[in-house]
Order: sequence, then structure tokens, then C-alpha cells
Amino acid sequence: MVKRHTDRNVCAPFELLEVPLRIFLQDIEVSDTELVFMMGQYEVQIPTDRLYADNHMWVKQKEDRAYVGFTAYSVRSLQDVYFLDWDLDAGASIEKGQTIGEIESSKAVSGLSAPCDGADLQFNEVLLDDPSLINTDHNEAGWLFSVKTDTHSADLLTPEQYVNFLDQGWEKTQRMIKGQIQ
Repeated sequence: MVKRHTDRNVCAPFELLEVPLRIFLQDIEVSDTELVFMMGQYEVQIPTDRLYADNHMWVKQKEDRAYVGFTAYSVRSLQDVYFLDWDLDAGASIEKGQTIGEIESSKAVSGLSAPCDGADLQFNEVLLDDPSLINTDHNEAGWLFSVKTDTHSADLLTPEQYVNFLDQGWEKTQRMIKGQIQ
């Protein structure tokens, strides 16, 4: 069960212990609008107004379009994003898992896969000129693209399921990024 806190200053039990951090779902701090996953000493906010994909993208339905962006977890893992390239043209249809572009950061060059099916692909024009907005406002203005779709039929994770997914992979992730987290 996720603990719900109305006061964001309440410390979750794991913050008080001086032992290797292993975050369990019952220890995740929650406000009314977000969950918080502790990535070492760094808070990773998981807004509860959207769904999540296992490729660390969020999907937020607004009317008939789904807006897609990177989660705080992926931005923290990538660190500074400075190049974004799309393989498809605006207006295209996409399928879940389809490679749709590439992102380059200070840590890696990574392929981008669609988190859901959709039609009428539209890109965030602001990011085409300057993708650094992904680093500073990945949950809102730094969205990547939108598609016409209904996320209710997509195989996506709830915020609680996404936090559980992060928790299950944390040990492996921690080994991969050893040295980044103090």
C-alpha cells in the first residue's frame, strides 16, 4: 500500500535509516498529485495525472490526444539532454515499441520507442530547436510528441505500478549508474 501524505515535508521511513537504500512501494512518499521515488539521494517525482510505459515515458491524455514525455527517472538517468532526432514525419501513425527517433545526452545516445499506438504524430516544435527544455520541465513544457489515441486501451502502467516497476529494477539500475549516486 502506498502511504499518502498531505504534508510533503514528512520523511518516509527510508530517509531516516543509514543503511543501503532499497525502496519498497509501502515506503514511497505520496502527495495528492505525485508519488516520490528515491533514486539514491535524489527525489524522482511521479505525477499521478498520467500513465507510464516501461520505457520510462509518461503518457497524458488530453481530449483525443495523448502527450508523451520522459519521466523524471529517465531524465535523471540520461542527465543533460542536448540532441533529439525524429525518424518519422509529422502526421505519421506509430505502433507501440516502434523506433521513432533518437536522443543524445551527456550519458548516452539512445533510441526512442513509442510507448503506445497512435495516429497523427505531432512533435513539440520548441524541442526541435532546443531540447534542453527536457532537462528543466520534462513533465509539462518538455513533452516530446503527441498522437491521437485513447490511452484507456493502451497497455500502460498506473503511477503506483510504475513506482513498483522502478523499485523492482532499482538494484540493477544502481549497479549500472554506480558513481553517479553518492
